[in-house]
Amino acid sequence: MDIATAIGLFMGCMTVTVLVLMDGSFGIYLDKHAFIVIFGGAISATLIRYPMSMMLHGLPMGLRFAFQMRKLDPRGLIEEITKIAEIMRKSGPMALETYQVDDPFLAQGIRYVVDGYDADFIKSTMEQDRDTFLMHLDEGQKIYRAIGDCAPAWGMIGTLLGMVNMFANMEDPSKLGPFMAVALLATLYGAVVANLFCLPIADKLHVKLEEEDVSRSLIIDGVLQIRQAKSPSIIREMLISYLPDHHKVQFLEAEAAA
Repeated sequence: MDIATAIGLFMGCMTVTVLVLMDGSFGIYLDKHAFIVIFGGAISATLIRYPMSMMLHGLPMGLRFAFQMRKLDPRGLIEEITKIAEIMRKSGPMALETYQVDDPFLAQGIRYVVDGYDADFIKSTMEQDRDTFLMHLDEGQKIYRAIGDCAPAWGMIGTLLGMVNMFANMEDPSKLGPFMAVALLATLYGAVVANLFCLPIADKLHVKLEEEDVSRSLIIDGVLQIRQAKSPSIIREMLISYLPDHHKVQFLEAEAAA
């Protein structure tokens, strides 16, 4: 579970809750008209942008990946791939049958090596799996970003509607308060939905997409080198190129110290 996402959402909700309770109660911040404007408007606009299938697929998948994505450690992957390469070089592919790998994508690649698939099949299959997974993450990112982009605009539409109704009923003072509440709460709802939920989740999915792209590409190259029985040291040097510069330095320093 991504604890940062959970902590961030909890702290954001608690901040809004404390501010609400300091000066009033939840009741005065609830309005069905503002709710309909924000959620109905944002979802309808997103449906115009993207097909229904993408909405139904992207919303739950994006939320699940924002909370449940595995923690990626490229340096750990390089060490594990190097270890697997050493076993492969010393004992052959059959020695990997009982080797336990935590990363499911790496385990899939090792299974292909053990089963004797050729390098072209392994490369095309694993790249297709990687691209499909990244596409799903990108779908979730786009859906949440679209809702986050639409929500403040629909909040402004709700504000304008509330003000039009308010000015149209100036002769009845009893209606001015409710219409003003709709106007202000629509803007509030839109800002909260966009800036606390949708846009942060979209950005988190974008970060995870980039991390998964690097890690899965690293795994594919490592598995292909293992399939070709390359030297573990050569494989390590090739995979280190995937690391950022500061991580390369730390990796090489730790390797030298060992």
